[in-house]
Formats: sequence, structure tokens, C-alpha cells
Amino acid sequence: MNKFLAVPRLKLDNESIETTTSENQSQVEIKIEKLFESFCSKAQCDPDAPVLYKQNHINYIKSHMFTLPENYECLDSSRPWLCYWLCQSLALLNCKLSIVEKSNVVSFLSKCQHESGGFCGGPNQMPHLAPTYAAVCALCLIGTEEAYAVINRENLYKFLVSLRLPNGSFRMHKHGECDVRAVYCSATVARLTNIYSDVLFESSAQWVIRCQTYEGGFGGVPGVEAHGGYTFCGFSSLLLLKSIHMCDTKSLLRWVANKQMSFEGGFQGRTNKLVDGCYSFWQAAIFPVISELLESENQRPMWSMYDYRALQEYVLICCQNRYSGGLIDKPGKSPDVYHTCYVLSGLSIAQHAVDNSSCVVGKPENILNKNNPVYNIEETSLQKALQYFSMTEPINYF
Repeated sequence: MNKFLAVPRLKLDNESIETTTSENQSQVEIKIEKLFESFCSKAQCDPDAPVLYKQNHINYIKSHMFTLPENYECLDSSRPWLCYWLCQSLALLNCKLSIVEKSNVVSFLSKCQHESGGFCGGPNQMPHLAPTYAAVCALCLIGTEEAYAVINRENLYKFLVSLRLPNGSFRMHKHGECDVRAVYCSATVARLTNIYSDVLFESSAQWVIRCQTYEGGFGGVPGVEAHGGYTFCGFSSLLLLKSIHMCDTKSLLRWVANKQMSFEGGFQGRTNKLVDGCYSFWQAAIFPVISELLESENQRPMWSMYDYRALQEYVLICCQNRYSGGLIDKPGKSPDVYHTCYVLSGLSIAQHAVDNSSCVVGKPENILNKNNPVYNIEETSLQKALQYFSMTEPINYF
């Protein structure tokens, strides 16, 4: 067997009880096994395999930057997200937009900013925390004075105040749903733009920790099932709120480690669900932070609980559209800009698991720029933005 797949991979044991879940899992394993076998046969002639087809992915991303296929029409109210996913993907691939391209993105995002504060899913829509997070992150990734200046910080603060509830949670929009995503989005944009205040986030950490379940992960609201995306939001919120001591990190580590699939190498989002490329970020981003926490407590980092090489193998062998570019959920799926962003984000996390190139599976050229596991912004762009906003004038808190 090829050296990259030398670790035994265990398939699902359905214990002779067929269910829809076990049948779907078996079908995915069959597809992935064929790809692994095909890769191993070809890799005998190429010791540097597998390859990350960077230029193909860059071409795919750029082809979606200003003109989208008709099937993206359903994301009309998520247009800042499209900007963010594309800008983050290019930043990780170390591909820079031209000055004109950057200015065009900034101009569009400025039209999405609501006069009362926050950003909308598109021009003339209602302000919402999700596109606010996406727009602010995209502007930080662009990283020009023009981009930073778009953000009306005072109105953004007012917008966050208007969504805050007395128990410390936040609504996603006026009269909208309240879940842990809202706290994460609020804390992220507040930290990025230097408008964070203790008053704004009073009791927020106490509300977030109620979302941690008996399993160790986090649900969207207190009392529901743990989920990879919500777990990322909950855990990262506690970090941004400087309240990580409230988290049961041991049970969280156990839960997230068990979400890595034993055969595929990628992650599932919930128990008994299928592997999905986007959880390469949502789940794996938790490990470097926990490792850092353990090191700060003079405990041994527990990287052995996370097989970052197996995750890279899943991404490189099973999640690339080799010819037209773009990355995917799982074999049999089509590429899209959402999965392209989060698969690359997770791949970067896995490649930088330790501070040397030994983490990189395949060619050394496969390496991506370093990604920040809390903000999900390429590290150089993040540090530049934080430095810029740290020099801005304090706002008037209400």
C-alpha cells in the first residue's frame, strides 16, 4: 500500500442491521475506496503525489468572482458570503486580486451596508448578522484603506446593540432567530473592528456555555444536539469573549476527535452523518486552539487524537475537481464556492498542524498560506486588519 495510506482504515460495521444510514455510509465508502485504490496504483510512479491543483482552483474561483452561474440565484440574499468565500480561498492560495478587482468588491460591499448599521445579504435588503460577518471578513481579506474605511463602526456597534437580548444572546436579525452563530458573528466583527465592549457582551459567555451538550460539542441553542458548525461557533465565541475557562475542553476534545471518520479521513458534522469536506474546517479548526491551551497549561499536546495527514489525504484524493477546479463535499458532488472555501481552510489548518513542513502531504508546493482557526481569515490578512483597527479612534458606546 502507498505510504500515504499506510494506516489501516476501518469501514462501518453495521452489526448485521441494515438501516438507511448504514446503507448511505457504505455507498460513500465504496466510492472513496475506489478513489484510494486508483490513487495508490498511480502513486507508485509519483512519489510526490497527491497534488493540490492550485492553478485550477484559482481559475475556478476567479471565474466565479464577478459572474455566477444561474444555480447561484438562490444565494441572492447571501452575496457578501460569496465575496468572503472567494476572497478567503484566493488568500489561502496566495493569489492576489488586482487593484481594480479589489475596488470592485469593496464598491459592491459598500452598497450592502445598511444605513442603520450592519450589512445586508444584498443591496436594499435588511441587515443581518451573517452577511455582516461575511462582509467584514471579506473587507479585512481585501485589506486596503478603501476596504477598511467602508465599515461604519459606530453604526455597526448600534446594530449589535439592537440585536442583543438581556440573557447575553443575540438575534441574527430584527425579530429573527437566536442561536450561537449570532454570538460568534457579533464577537468576531466586534473584535475585528475594535468596537468590543464588556457591556455589549455581558452574560454572553454564560449563555454560550449552556449550549455545550453532555456529548462535549455545542448545539445551536441550549438543549439540542451537538453539531460541528455550532461547536465551532460556540468554542470560538468563548475564546473571543476570553471565557474559554468555562468550556469543558476534555469532553469537547473527545467529541470532536470522534467526528473524524475512520475510513474516509475527513470529518462528519454530527453523529451517524456522512463525511463532508466543509467539516475539514468546522471540526478540525478546534484542534490547534485546544493544543495551544494544553501547551499553555504545560500539558502534552494531543495531536495524536487528530489525524491531520488522513484529513489531507481525504481532501487531496477525494475532494478536488481535478480538471475544472473547485472543491467538493464528497465524491459524486459538484464543486461550489462554499465548499471550496471551507475545504481549503481546513486543509491549511491541517498543513500547519506543527511548525514544520512535515505536516504537508504530497508535494511541498501543496502548502497553503496559514489560516487563523478562530476567525477563519488568512493569517497575514487578519493581522494586518487587527493592526489597522487597533489604531482607530474609540467609538462612543451607548
